[in-house]
Amino acid sequence: MEMRTAKTPRTPRTDDQELVAYLRSPDAIRERCGQLFALAVEGKSHHFSCDLTRLPKVADYVLEVMQEQYPDLQIPFHSRWRHFEAGGVARLSRLDEQLAGLTPLEKAVAKFDLAIISVLLDAGAGSRWYYRERETQLSFRRSEGLAVASFQMFCDGTFSSDKQTAPLQVNAERLQALTEQELADGFGVNAENPLVGIAGRLQLLQKLGQALLSSPHLFGEQNPRPGNLVKYLIEKSSNNRLAATTVLGAVLEGLGDIWSGRIEVAGINLGDVWFHPSVADDGLVPFHKLSQWLTYSLLEPVEELGLEITDLDALTGLAEYRNGGLCLDLELLRPKHPEILLKPHPVGSEVIVEWRALTVMLLDRIAATVREKLGMSAEELPLVKILQGGTWTAGRKIAAQHRKGGIPPIQIESDGTVF
Repeated sequence: MEMRTAKTPRTPRTDDQELVAYLRSPDAIRERCGQLFALAVEGKSHHFSCDLTRLPKVADYVLEVMQEQYPDLQIPFHSRWRHFEAGGVARLSRLDEQLAGLTPLEKAVAKFDLAIISVLLDAGAGSRWYYRERETQLSFRRSEGLAVASFQMFCDGTFSSDKQTAPLQVNAERLQALTEQELADGFGVNAENPLVGIAGRLQLLQKLGQALLSSPHLFGEQNPRPGNLVKYLIEKSSNNRLAATTVLGAVLEGLGDIWSGRIEVAGINLGDVWFHPSVADDGLVPFHKLSQWLTYSLLEPVEELGLEITDLDALTGLAEYRNGGLCLDLELLRPKHPEILLKPHPVGSEVIVEWRALTVMLLDRIAATVREKLGMSAEELPLVKILQGGTWTAGRKIAAQHRKGGIPPIQIESDGTVF
């Protein structure tokens, strides 16, 4: 196995291909994160202690938040579509009106376009940035602000090379021509309203344009669009059923090359995969946070086409700072050294890799405890709904109670492409 951080094209060996396929799987996420979790539970972690006796209290807190938000427990998926509803504004109804003349498949392609571009733009915004929506004059921050801004840009035709006659699309030609100023203008960025990682976001979208051109089997020969992935997934379905893991596999295959400066195996970019010395074999720990959240966000347009989603709980919880912050703020995890909370850490640092790994494993345990308290099965209350109901919302709520501005307990140096 040959591993590198700079791309040197060559033909991957069979064992390289097997390693890449493994590291792209949810099984690998749980197995590799599980190694770090076992060390923490045994008290052998360098950075965190783990107190599983806190699980019932954490589950109670999550349940309380879930029942506040969704008293009937009819919880939607944790996906980008929730953020498009920020402020109680019926933006999705407006989108459906604008798409009314299209066929069901064409609508799904457009919704895939929107979800993919918006999720890829949803990395940490920083504490100072906000977006003011021109129609409503409402202001939004963080994920909701990024969602509403990207929704508006999509509706305005910012990502379409044919803005006049076909604005509601994202295509390769336009993404490659996009400028930093256009993106900054779309987000309302100025000297008094800075957005973290604007250059990284632009680079990501330009690389998405290149990826669309390089994978016509996924994104189409003519006018490559991210939304054409839905056509590929329909072909992969069987008896009107589509596995969530199939969607994730297509996302990881199609978008793998857009991530900058990541670990590669035989010239294949691994994406959200990082090194930790305590992990056996090659030390690689996969998370695929944005890719899994994107997968969750693509499932609803697929369901609108009449396909049933299977294997939902094969995907993992999301290794990001709201879920991870919940575990720290409710003391499922405790930092072993005070400086962990006092200075920002690079995404690839041992502290952040370990925090994310422990978060993934604890989310499975929180979900199991919540289901046990409700007397519900994983089929009745899958992890993706517990995240929405749920742990992400609870993480944001407890952060707001603990720290000014609701910032996470551990600060991360973001480049605009991970969280």
